[in-house]
Amino acid sequence: MRRIRVYLDNCCYNRPFDDQGAIAVRLETDAKLYIQEIIKLRHLELIWSFVMDYENNDNPFDEARSQIALWQNLATVDCDPSDEITAKAEELMKLGLRQKDASHLACAIACQADFFITTDKKILNKKITDIEVIDPINFVRSFVYAER
Repeated sequence: MRRIRVYLDNCCYNRPFDDQGAIAVRLETDAKLYIQEIIKLRHLELIWSFVMDYENNDNPFDEARSQIALWQNLATVDCDPSDEITAKAEELMKLGLRQKDASHLACAIACQADFFITTDKKILNKKITDIEVIDPINFVRSFVYAER
């Protein structure tokens, strides 16, 4: 049986490096760190992509950039560019998504992710039917209940 496959977008990876002053940010950070732990335990399959490489390489903060890049080593799937991804990203942009966000989603869909995990409210508020888009807190809630 295939493990649950997840794709975390760039804002999700960056959440632990954000200002932790707001309770919502701290809760999302804790949930994201829990997700990292279950990835390390191989209870989840992690998808990485060329879009993550591109966006992370633009990160102006050395520590965050280097820590995030390490997650590629734990990915079981590494998504390369393709015409299929480009076409899907263009379709998703018609929903009002920015190119990078649409490209992340297109990679997740192409690699058959079960969940696209993000803290980006602009993505969370869109009606995306090809994949389950979820924030880290609700993913953890769902995952923990599913494990019982």
